[in-house]
Amino acid sequence: MAQVEATTERVIAADAETVFDALADYERTRGKVLPGQFSEYEVREGGDGEGTLVHWKLQATSKRVRDCLLEVTEPTDGQLVEKDRNSSMVTTWTVTPAGEGRSKAVVTTVWNGAGGIGGFFERTFAPKGLARIYDELLSNLATEVEK
Repeated sequence: MAQVEATTERVIAADAETVFDALADYERTRGKVLPGQFSEYEVREGGDGEGTLVHWKLQATSKRVRDCLLEVTEPTDGQLVEKDRNSSMVTTWTVTPAGEGRSKAVVTTVWNGAGGIGGFFERTFAPKGLARIYDELLSNLATEVEK
């Protein structure tokens, strides 16, 4: 099994603290900015950053639905890590300043991919598909915080 990785980033016209706080707000903001590939969104514990337990289903393709139960930690300032209890998937959100009133949000997801021919296709196509999903999420987030 090879590790599969997908990374997306966006510069947002809002300061890093505002962007990070919106990302870490699973109770109100996060559910609003998720694109249509996410369903059954539910905060099960917490709701604001570290200590949050959140559930959703992610429909990456027409046939592939991943049931995610994510534990949220904040290992460093400006960083959220979501570890899926149901798989090897880990998503890291990093928000850093990018000039006056701007910030850069980077999201990286890694997981242990399948072996064989299925793994080849997963490593080839899954990162691009997931990057598109997270690009839409970051676009929605930008719209939310740039108001």
